[in-house]
Amino acid sequence: MPSFVDDAIVAGLVRTVEEAAIASASTIGLGDRKRADRVAVRAMRRVLDTVPVRGRVVIGEGERDRAPMLWSGEEFGCGGRDAPPVDIAVDPLEGTNLCATDAPGAIAVLAAAPRGGLLQAPDLYMDKIVVGPAAAPRIGGGIRLDHDPARNLAAIAEAEDCPVASLTVVILERSRHERLIAATRAAGARVRLIGDGDLSAGLLAATPGSGVHAVMGSGGAPEGVITAAALRCLGGGMLGRLVVRNESERARIRETGVRDADRVMDAREMASADALLVCATGVTDGALVGGVRATRFGIETSTLLLRTAPEERTRITRLRRG
Repeated sequence: MPSFVDDAIVAGLVRTVEEAAIASASTIGLGDRKRADRVAVRAMRRVLDTVPVRGRVVIGEGERDRAPMLWSGEEFGCGGRDAPPVDIAVDPLEGTNLCATDAPGAIAVLAAAPRGGLLQAPDLYMDKIVVGPAAAPRIGGGIRLDHDPARNLAAIAEAEDCPVASLTVVILERSRHERLIAATRAAGARVRLIGDGDLSAGLLAATPGSGVHAVMGSGGAPEGVITAAALRCLGGGMLGRLVVRNESERARIRETGVRDADRVMDAREMASADALLVCATGVTDGALVGGVRATRFGIETSTLLLRTAPEERTRITRLRRG
């Protein structure tokens, strides 16, 4: 039986995000975020059926009755009975608005694990704190979701061996974050506001030299699981807690198998497998990866490939001729 890290499987998963990114790139700057997402979903779904696995989507475009493809629970792959069972969490186009407006940082991304290795998070909000490798050992100790921002920032600064004034924290620019933004600035840290793309920001927080030390605030729970898988590969740390606003959402959480909706989870709880793979291809240029480029020789893509077993951090530049 081929293993989860078989070269053909890895190549197929990388090709999946590359094709989704290329499809999305055809819509850059057209102002149509729904079209950008739709072409990415179709491209990703088409390639997934060529990957030699018995695959299952655990995080995708939503429930089956709301998503025509890549719905949670959908099966994919061309593997037979002896093929490895694989779960994936996908975001065919993180940053639909970024793509539609030709802004930096749109990516196509997926995380993969052996069956049962990724949390089946519902499409709800999640409170998050993401930090880099230096501060990761303080997750759950000096760094907690229930601490005020100043206390968490002090712990991060101590771990990074720098003053709080040297920290840069990424926060989604939303009205719900007004108090968090004010408290972060009052503590002395710099705030980098983003309109979309907290998943990419989370990866940057765990990337040396990126200039990002932490990500704070609430964002999508599905993106949180993919971020957790990437942080497991990069050595960063994370805390996440689902935001439950009503009984209907609590019922949806129970349906996914999450027993305690109020539990604070770390990266390993959200991405528990020993063998994890995350790959992200740029659509528009960003700090994480470059965007799709059309040259006279063909189409060039830039992809970040992360794995835990074997440990790997690779940047792949590929030229598709034609």
